[in-house]
Amino acid sequence: MALFYGLLSLARYWTAPVNTQANIDLNPSALPAYALFSVARIAVAYFLSLAVSVIYGYVAANSAKAERLMIPLLDTLQSIPVLCFLPGVMISMVALFPTTQLGVELGSILLIFTGQVWNMAFSVYSSLKSIPREMLEAARLYRLSWWQKLVQLELPHMAIGLIWNSMMSVAGGWFALMVCEMFVLGNRDLRLPGLGSYLQTASNAGATRSIVWGLIAMVAVIILIDQLVWRPIIAWSEKFKFEQVEASESPGSPVLNFLRRSKLLSRIASVSVAPAREALTLYFARGDAVPQAAHHERNLAKWTSWILAALATGGVLYAVGKMGLMLTSLARSDLRDIFWGAGATFLRIELTLVLAALWTIPVGVFIGLRPKLSAIAQPMAQIAASIPAPALFPIVLLLLIRVGGGLGIASIVLLLLGTQWYILFNVIAGASAIPSDLKEVCETFHLSKIQRWRKLILPAIFPYLITGFVTASGGAWNASIIAEYFRFRNQTFSITGLGAVISRATDAGNFPVLLGATIVISAMVVTVNRLIWRRLYTLASTRFKLEFT
Repeated sequence: MALFYGLLSLARYWTAPVNTQANIDLNPSALPAYALFSVARIAVAYFLSLAVSVIYGYVAANSAKAERLMIPLLDTLQSIPVLCFLPGVMISMVALFPTTQLGVELGSILLIFTGQVWNMAFSVYSSLKSIPREMLEAARLYRLSWWQKLVQLELPHMAIGLIWNSMMSVAGGWFALMVCEMFVLGNRDLRLPGLGSYLQTASNAGATRSIVWGLIAMVAVIILIDQLVWRPIIAWSEKFKFEQVEASESPGSPVLNFLRRSKLLSRIASVSVAPAREALTLYFARGDAVPQAAHHERNLAKWTSWILAALATGGVLYAVGKMGLMLTSLARSDLRDIFWGAGATFLRIELTLVLAALWTIPVGVFIGLRPKLSAIAQPMAQIAASIPAPALFPIVLLLLIRVGGGLGIASIVLLLLGTQWYILFNVIAGASAIPSDLKEVCETFHLSKIQRWRKLILPAIFPYLITGFVTASGGAWNASIIAEYFRFRNQTFSITGLGAVISRATDAGNFPVLLGATIVISAMVVTVNRLIWRRLYTLASTRFKLEFT
């Protein structure tokens, strides 16, 4: 009944007349309704991200031609701050649904989606590239259709990494709420009821008591979701671990045990899920058995791809021409601010990644190798990763100003709060996926700790670690819009950086500067991807691939 009431409330609110300047009530009694709205937005954005991630990562991993374009594009898009997407997304959604609240809601959901999807897609791609060669050969020998290969090999192999990156994505959704539920676009103040707008309003008003109540409500929701959703999924995913002996320790979940004992769910699965799975398997198997139809479909797909490529090329050329005209209005001072800001932000991000790696790698390995400890530490890490850093930033900033640190050190602290969790969660996923038989080999040969790190741990977590660094770098570019430009009690604190340039341009509705800053970010990210990340991914899929032949 509570679920039904919640869905009814959401439907009634989303179909109501548009109200872009809702009054945010700081009374704690409003928090349950705000929590419902925020959870609904994050859930819709997550399922959209999950579908896009699996499709995008699958295509990039199985097509060499597509991979050369899709992976640098993915790295570029994840590094572009949310505020760069904000004007186009919100204007488009409001134009599609001008009379109802649904347009603004969809805009907010898509902005949360842009903060969730990237690391999940990278995880899918990295997992598929690291499938052991003997498993792929077995799939070919048994002549599995693409559907059977996906269901029986590829999805299970990507499960552990995707689940941990899903937790990080949801945590990133909570982190981005303060930007996605309340923002300024030119002379319009757009806000939606939710925990993010509640915390942003409380932060702007300097209402410490309301900030505490908002954080308590957010932590309570995160813990509830962890126990009802993530812990059961983590325990369930243990069966996808690639090992030849049973692990001595494995995570458990009372909720999962309850669901497994449920006769009702078993009955529902037997009459719905099992027949659907069998029908899909037979359908795609028959498709493989008709070479003439397959040949016809390939020709149709080829012509369709050529037509789409031609249309996309025309659209790109048109957009480039329009962007060139817009960029001609940039003054020399604007260009100087953009390039100086890009250099300063890049140095802060690299320093942040080094500082994050110093503690996340050893701690993540320590947690990942101990399932019982992971059951305790993972919810704590998820809570820490989910708490929006802007809600804590006033406290951090005031403390550092008092001790003489200022915004320069505070920006590094905020970047750490927004990026270190990507590395930590990926390292935990990599360490937890190490086969038990390899750990037993280390015990048998009495390898020292240094030898275990060199011979087993670092090679095993290397693909996950690269995914963590890539997504952390993108998260740092996103967090820079808050770390370098912050409002508190009607005061604005800013520091030299591209994030501050983007924030000022968004507030003023200065689209040429916003476009110029986005182009500079894209150029820097593509360069780093070509010189560093692409080579490291190649190394991860060749030298550090888990194989027994």
